[in-house]
Amino acid sequence: MKRKIAILGSTGSIGTQTLEVIRDHSDIFEVIGLAACRNAELLQFQAQAFHPQILALDRPERLNGSLPGCRIASPGVEGLVEVAAHPEVDTVVIATVGAAGLIPTLAALRAGKNIALANKEVLVMGGDILMAEARRLSRPIIPIDSEHSAILQCLQGEDYNRIRRIVITASGGPFRNWSFEQIQAATVSDALNHPTWSMGRKITIDSATLMNKGLEVIEAHHLFDLPVEKIDVVIHPQSIIHSMVEFTDGAVMAQMGLPDMRIPIQFALAFPERLPRNDPPLDLPSLGQLTFEPPDMERFPCLRIAREACRCGGGYPAVLSVANEEAVAAFLAGCISFGQISEIIQSEMDSFSNPSRLDFEAILAIESQTRESIRKRFGLAGQALRP
Repeated sequence: MKRKIAILGSTGSIGTQTLEVIRDHSDIFEVIGLAACRNAELLQFQAQAFHPQILALDRPERLNGSLPGCRIASPGVEGLVEVAAHPEVDTVVIATVGAAGLIPTLAALRAGKNIALANKEVLVMGGDILMAEARRLSRPIIPIDSEHSAILQCLQGEDYNRIRRIVITASGGPFRNWSFEQIQAATVSDALNHPTWSMGRKITIDSATLMNKGLEVIEAHHLFDLPVEKIDVVIHPQSIIHSMVEFTDGAVMAQMGLPDMRIPIQFALAFPERLPRNDPPLDLPSLGQLTFEPPDMERFPCLRIAREACRCGGGYPAVLSVANEEAVAAFLAGCISFGQISEIIQSEMDSFSNPSRLDFEAILAIESQTRESIRKRFGLAGQALRP
């Protein structure tokens, strides 16, 4: 029987690569639902190619043409929930960007779906709640991030109590060798020029600030139930080792491979099985060398801020995630400089007071308050910052 898949964020980088994996293994996977935010033209094309049963778009009236056998879901978050909880779906790929994935992920868990998670912010904001719910319902959350996929692969058959630490690798982004002054003045074009990975605009900026590694530290904290002190980050420009696990006996296991997101996507969809791919094999001699260096917290303060948010816990990671999302949108829209991204995030963190109780409603309130606080800085109260 085929595994039946829904993809939230199907028109983004992860979503389109997920569809490539499904096309390569059409005898194993079937698309049941697709959801996107604004790219109606690509969503329509995907629907015609994969024939889903349900489709969601932020403004569904923008869909043109006949899609026989396909139901159009409600607009907004309600539509994402309808796709995620569709009764035919086995696995939901959460490939949305930002906090938009939080409610649909919880809905998918409660509907008994397996989660293949590519959205960092979902676990950063709601990790305590979502992981507790996943354990209660005995539903797996399988990471699509190459780093967390690597850690999960290294831990197959291992006792988590014997982990000494995990090491998350980072390419270093486009500014790895830039001075602090150069980084502060970087342009949008500079920041989007990633040396290794092809990703969406938001995550590419996060890679340039190293916030993506900070968010991954918080993700790993939740996924593998480890304190932040047992989660390290190392710069590895070649992006061949995707992460490592060190055990209490001193043994270190690393997962290696070419920097291709379709590999962790396929692993998540097929888990716990492995499916074949026709990619060229990893040619280690041609690489020459693999190098490593520590991250510079002075030039890349977002990583330091994220680690501190993880230590503080509570609502701090939610503030971090939303503040970063809004600051990156402001940078892409030309409202702020690159250097101001970390300053805005730090300011929001400094002014935040942890609530006495952190539940789903409190997280949504933190999200709303943080967004409005940042938008007021630009005279855009009540409006969205869109690049």
